[in-house]
Amino acid sequence: MSLLNKSEINILVVDDEEHIVDFLKMGLENEGYTVHTASNGIDALSKALEIKPQLIILDVMMPGMNGYDVCSEIKQSINVCIIMLTAKDSIDDRVLGLNLGADDYMVKPFSFKELLARINARLRTISPEVSSKTTIGNFIVDDGAHEISFNNELLNLSPTEYNLLKYLLNNNGLVLSKSIILEKVWGYDFNGEENIVEVYIRYLRDKLGDKEHNIIRTVRGVGYKVVV
Repeated sequence: MSLLNKSEINILVVDDEEHIVDFLKMGLENEGYTVHTASNGIDALSKALEIKPQLIILDVMMPGMNGYDVCSEIKQSINVCIIMLTAKDSIDDRVLGLNLGADDYMVKPFSFKELLARINARLRTISPEVSSKTTIGNFIVDDGAHEISFNNELLNLSPTEYNLLKYLLNNNGLVLSKSIILEKVWGYDFNGEENIVEVYIRYLRDKLGDKEHNIIRTVRGVGYKVVV
């Protein structure tokens, strides 16, 4: 059985709140997954049957067809893991969702880090052939080992260097400002100076042998982008 690259994993995000859909789509795509979206139960059912995703993140309270009905319909048709994501937090609501076939249940507001951990755990359970490795150009990002290789050579990276390079690679070709890099790599509560990004970019260039800045490019007045 061949290993699946993370980019071959399809995740369907279903929620009628656009900002939640956009937030999850961006976060999961940054992790290397392929993400599809739907804003109501009818579209969710149609897309699930069409793309047959490995995992669905499903809101409960939606117009037209609620998440419980969608979950029941989908589970009768395809083999997929469903994580219900909802503001309904009573024991009865959880039991109902689980009895209808949901594999997990998270209550809003939620931690993306926890949701991601649950997603990865579910994918390992239902698809043990899923690889933790993502190939991007001459780089191999191994989430499981928390390692990145370049030209088949393992890079000696600190945790921050790993997170920064992974974020840059997952946004290959896109220009990223220092402020967005700080937010995504160092976190919302980081109180240091933006020039910390410059310092770590320099560390990465040194370890990549990128003296000409052909891999990590500076876009003057804007930020940085990786081209691989």
